[in-house]
Amino acid sequence: MEQKVPITVAFGDGIGPEIMPEVLKILKAANAAIEIETIEIGEKVYNQGVSSGIADSSWESLRRTKVFLKSPITTPQGGGFKSLNVTVRKTLGLYANVRPCVGYYPIIQTKHPKMDVVIVRENEEDLYAGIEHRQTDEAYQSLKLVTQPGTEKIVRYAFEYAKANNRKKVSCFSKDNIMKLTDGLFHKIFDEVGAEYPDIEKDHWIVDIGSARLADTPEIFDVIVTSNLYGDIISDIAAQITGSVGLGGSANIGESCAMFEAIHGSAPMIAGQGIANPSGLLLGAVQMLVHIGQPEVAETVHNAWLKTLEDGIHTPDIYREGVSQKRVSTQEFGDAVAARVGQRPTTLAAVEYDKERNVCSPVPRLQRRPAGKKEVVGIDVFVHDRSTDKQAFGDKIAALSTGKAKLRLVTNRGVLVWPDGFPETAVVDHWRCRFMATEGTISSADVVELLGRFAAAGVDFVKTEQLCKFDGVVSYSQAQGE
Repeated sequence: MEQKVPITVAFGDGIGPEIMPEVLKILKAANAAIEIETIEIGEKVYNQGVSSGIADSSWESLRRTKVFLKSPITTPQGGGFKSLNVTVRKTLGLYANVRPCVGYYPIIQTKHPKMDVVIVRENEEDLYAGIEHRQTDEAYQSLKLVTQPGTEKIVRYAFEYAKANNRKKVSCFSKDNIMKLTDGLFHKIFDEVGAEYPDIEKDHWIVDIGSARLADTPEIFDVIVTSNLYGDIISDIAAQITGSVGLGGSANIGESCAMFEAIHGSAPMIAGQGIANPSGLLLGAVQMLVHIGQPEVAETVHNAWLKTLEDGIHTPDIYREGVSQKRVSTQEFGDAVAARVGQRPTTLAAVEYDKERNVCSPVPRLQRRPAGKKEVVGIDVFVHDRSTDKQAFGDKIAALSTGKAKLRLVTNRGVLVWPDGFPETAVVDHWRCRFMATEGTISSADVVELLGRFAAAGVDFVKTEQLCKFDGVVSYSQAQGE
């Protein structure tokens, strides 16, 4: 008898407790070799005062089994509550979010019958680092963090996924025409890593036009790799244009742990009505079965689900007169899929999983690149000040220059306002004052001296950023108009 693989299961919130039993029923009918540990997460835990939505004992289960099948959860609004999805992904190092988006025409209505796209989304950094501050009365900031190790892991994973699944092309989405450092790094590493895979076609798209083409002609894409925020948005778009976001499953892959879920949320507005579609969570479970080395079971479950769709057994969200044969409840849909275990579709294409390869395996741990030579050549000092006279403000800040650091420019929301700013430029109470070294580089002591002059003058500085060169390359952005 095949040894059972331990997995951690959470029934979640909203429709979660309705769809998870149906998924587990189908897995049991397909003889999945799993041993279930159940944990409580989400709303009940938040209401117990645990801001993360997950108790310490639950972390112990996840670290022990290393496999998490999770129903959607509800994160309370406000009050300092953290997104549990983000917390789990980052805490367990689940760096790759994998979302297959497939059309099921003619059973599910879609304008894109041939759509078959996989979105591979970076999962740990970017704006989802969640590092935000209110710096002034009028200005708030969110830090966009993109790292070389994080980017290389996700890009390499995308190419390895394409290779393992006989995918022909990998496309990169970024916005490096505007964010030349962060998104520029993502594009640069995509090009570097992609060169190691000469048999796979590759291209790059600016995210806005790329998203437009994805919505209009998804057939031109195969695997898309992108950063966290872009991936979150475009994967929902891609899932919806297949016919229903409710059919989307999602895998979150790390070097030692993995989490599997539906794309959709907890949908509390339909909870308790028996009409929720368990398909997204079921397809997440199919990805889980592949990950834990049971591709035969994954294939059986997936084809039973396709056969159910093909037979017109549909929950209300996908029911369509003239195509659907029977409108069913959540439980009836689960029963129908379980009853078709062992059957294969004939109108829809049956799926086959490679029995020799684990197509969700993470890429081996990367070696960090050598550190570069870092030179601090200036400092940006951000100031809270309600001045509207741009010239007077710049003159006041220029007077604070030291022998080692001299004011070069002042910007407001990234636009040059001193010297030689335009009177038409609107300003808020958040100013960037750029000081450059008068002789080569500046030291931490030089910065302290400069900030001491700010303090003595009663100027409210709220943040500083070093202006650096790495290996002689300027590594900071210029102002608009500089």
